[in-house]
Amino acid sequence: MSPQKYCGVLLNLCLLLVVGLCALSVTSALKICAFNVQSFGESKANNRRVMGILMKILSRCDLCLIQEVRDQKGEAIQSLVKDLNRFDQSNTYSYVESERLGRKTYKEQYVYIYRNNMLKVKELYQYPKAGGEENNETDVFAREPFIVRIHSPTTLVKDFVLIGQHTSPKTAMKEMDELYSVFKWLYKKWKTENVMILGDLNAGCSYVTIKGWRAVRLRSDPRFRWLIGDEQDTTVRENTHCAYDRIIVHGREIISSIETGSAQPFNFKERYQLTEAEVTEFGGNISFSLSLNSTNPFL
Repeated sequence: MSPQKYCGVLLNLCLLLVVGLCALSVTSALKICAFNVQSFGESKANNRRVMGILMKILSRCDLCLIQEVRDQKGEAIQSLVKDLNRFDQSNTYSYVESERLGRKTYKEQYVYIYRNNMLKVKELYQYPKAGGEENNETDVFAREPFIVRIHSPTTLVKDFVLIGQHTSPKTAMKEMDELYSVFKWLYKKWKTENVMILGDLNAGCSYVTIKGWRAVRLRSDPRFRWLIGDEQDTTVRENTHCAYDRIIVHGREIISSIETGSAQPFNFKERYQLTEAEVTEFGGNISFSLSLNSTNPFL
């Protein structure tokens, strides 16, 4: 083989290697998302246009916390995950769901949808209602947190906990503060510091105050990192700009595993070029996500 041909073959091999490594780096990081779909039930599950957008959003994520599931029959999420498995055949999706939560007649569920070929749900726990089912006086949460313990074999941090929470706008600051107590309880129960709190916390605009922030222990304790800033917009409507949805992390191992700059809102309205009317039909906040670095030494 001539020197010129040899160099050409070597160059092609190098290019293939670089392309391969780039592809590996894209697929190896674990993407965790959260999305308030707003009143997801039978009506939205039967709307092909809405479900088509949902497929695109959810297939971006290795795990996604869905909030405001309001389906009494329990069929809408089953249909969603079934459609998702058809839409993205390169992965297999499973889900775990909370109890139906809420005061009086209004009820919601949390649902974690995840790629079971990427990670495993080791344990799940529904945080109990304070004072029992009938006592609302001592109960801070309108919808108690739904907690899962995750094992992720491909990431730098192998085991971590997710605390999903959708606060009530009227009591958002009280609920955010009480999440500190949930963390302390969780540490005693599972002996882990690697914890991520995520969801629609209503942590912006008229639902929060400067004075109120001072009383939120999650905010004042420097061990907790707020990865979605106050200045960011997690709403999809043109007339709002509020950082309602947040990701908060605790634990040296998980914090050091987060891909720099990966915690960002995902504006599906802009990405999929939806009109304001289509967004109104779809409902929901902007989804948001972060990526955990993998153990791949080339990343």
